[in-house]
Amino acid sequence: MMGAAGLTVPPEVARSAVEWWLQQQEGALNEGQRQAWQAWRDADPLHEQAWQHLARVNDKLNALAAPGGRGSAEVARAALAPRGSARRRRVVQTLAVLVFGGAVAWQAEQQLPWRRWTADVQTARGERKRMRLDDGTQLVLNGATALNIDYSAGLRRLRLVEGEVLITTAPDSQQPARDFVVQTREGLAQALGTRFSVRSLAGRGSLVAVFEGAVRLSPAHNGGGGQLLQAGFSAVLQAQSVSAPQAAYEDSLAWTDGMLVARGMALADMLAALQPYSAERLVCDPAVAGLRMSGSYPLADVARVLATLDALPGLRVRRLVRWWGQREVVVEKAG
Repeated sequence: MMGAAGLTVPPEVARSAVEWWLQQQEGALNEGQRQAWQAWRDADPLHEQAWQHLARVNDKLNALAAPGGRGSAEVARAALAPRGSARRRRVVQTLAVLVFGGAVAWQAEQQLPWRRWTADVQTARGERKRMRLDDGTQLVLNGATALNIDYSAGLRRLRLVEGEVLITTAPDSQQPARDFVVQTREGLAQALGTRFSVRSLAGRGSLVAVFEGAVRLSPAHNGGGGQLLQAGFSAVLQAQSVSAPQAAYEDSLAWTDGMLVARGMALADMLAALQPYSAERLVCDPAVAGLRMSGSYPLADVARVLATLDALPGLRVRRLVRWWGQREVVVEKAG
């Protein structure tokens, strides 16, 4: 996360700093807690930087926590909830984004948990959903996906909050025909008689793959006319630009049938594709992130896929439980 002053703080460090702040809201730390808090600050310069940044914006947090403040109820519920509980983790994440989330309001706002909670359509981890919209457009939502449907007299628009969706557009019965667009935090993907998918890459852009027709990609902060992406190609939409097109294969849609088909896929990308089906956070060591993987894997059995990775020469799979309760699986170099 990038703070307003340019401080880059990893999400786990931001959450830890907020968790320590919450503990202090519960009452004075005892000696053992105080020593643990100081040990955390001393363990890494980033920890101390995060804590100092949090101290500088302490007035903002106090305003949130104060009776009548816009976040007082949430902070109170988090303080009362057991450490490691889902409720506490959600509020810690919200506060972490508010304090460390950066200067771009749209990006920070889109990351707040209530965006997912209030979305028109949602899927849980491991769940897929098929649906038909009023105009005949067909959607398939991948696991852990949230989107809003905004049809008006002049525009058909989907807002992808997170996750991945496959879209088969239908001709609009209204005259004049309304444009069909998918809005992400990076920009717009306008369908031109199309079957295409859009996947949020969690802060690294949105991957758009076209299988029929074409899609015009328009970055949010680029005043040009956008880039036309033809069937058989994919590209990453960024707020300022669009990446060079790459081949898009039909088997990349195997997730709609519960499978992951890897065709020379980077290990880091493979774990990202598995994440919507895992309750544990999947982490890839940078040393092996570029390792190319091929094969077919069942999305309903992530544990089996991880066991397969663990059996490969040169790889090791470790399971961790962070002190705030987050369960992680780390795929790293063996030895």
